Amino acid sequence: MTLIPHLPATMLAVSLLFASLPAAAAEKPSAAKTATAAEQTHRLIIQVNKREEDYQDHLLSNIVNLQKHYGMDNIEIEVVAYGPGIWLVTDKSAFIKRVESLMMQNVTFTACGNTLDTVSESSGTRPALIDGVEETQTGIARIIALQEQGWSYLSP
Repeated sequence: MTLIPHLPATMLAVSLLFASLPAAAAEKPSAAKTATAAEQTHRLIIQVNKREEDYQDHLLSNIVNLQKHYGMDNIEIEVVAYGPGIWLVTDKSAFIKRVESLMMQNVTFTACGNTLDTVSESSGTRPALIDGVEETQTGIARIIALQEQGWSYLSP
């Protein structure tokens, strides 16, 4: 029998063939699965604590760029304004129309109540917020709470 001397080599070849089948049959990520991963909902909290218009303009542009990148339905954004940044969300803002437009695109703007109280105490008048701006007692605490819920944080 001349096959017996080749039996170990044949068994090895068959073993290697069957061992490679699971790797070859392993599912490769499909385009649909890759797209789904890219379209997951991202959640971002952005602080605004400066009054400078260039800074605020840059911050609002970042929001639009992120919406374009991820798709408006795939990113939740909340902007928390405190300290000098509070003026972005008041009726004295240079960006009222842009803030209102972003709110219509489901971007949340939140004002720090402590900052509003401080301005009221020092000037005698509480700043009027843009319609639709939410208020939280402590802006930084709001940022911490959202981070603890898994939101990403941006301080431009």
